Amino acid sequence: MTNIPVTTWSLEQNSPADLLPAAAPDGDVRIVRAEVPSPEFSRFLYASVGGDIRWIDRLGWTYAQWQEHLERPGVETWVAYDRGTPAGYVELEAQDDGVVEIVYFGLIPAFRGRRIGGHLLAYGAARAWDLAERRPGLPQTKRVWLHTCSKDGEHAMDNYLRRGFTLFDTKVEEEAEAATPGPWPGAYPG
Repeated sequence: MTNIPVTTWSLEQNSPADLLPAAAPDGDVRIVRAEVPSPEFSRFLYASVGGDIRWIDRLGWTYAQWQEHLERPGVETWVAYDRGTPAGYVELEAQDDGVVEIVYFGLIPAFRGRRIGGHLLAYGAARAWDLAERRPGLPQTKRVWLHTCSKDGEHAMDNYLRRGFTLFDTKVEEEAEAATPGPWPGAYPG
């Protein structure tokens, strides 16, 4: 198996004032919190958004692993819908000391390039900043962070910077090259 170099960039916001808004996309785009933990739906989002950019870490998770993760305090999934169809999502996870990570963010390929991503990212980051208001017992958010890598979409880094995130770390590591799994086996050539 071939190894490839993968660059990972970590970005952060240290104040809600850092968040820069995005223009709302045209049409009927709504963002709704998935309030009922659903392993089936979360796996669908993960595989559909990340299938063409090699998100593989969670593909082997069991139903119980998905359920346990989704039921953790401070984990939230916000889903963008375009005319009732899931278009993408952002997953938040509270960490220690008022830190919230945007663990996953992205759009299903058919919905990319329509200005939904910037809107969803801005909305998701705002929900990271006000997470404690919905989750009693969590400390007030002091920092929101995320990471992106060279395997992600070509516009990912620019979108994060335009939303007010700043770079705080860069790492380059060798990873085994993985096939593009798609939302189901063989969905994308790879």
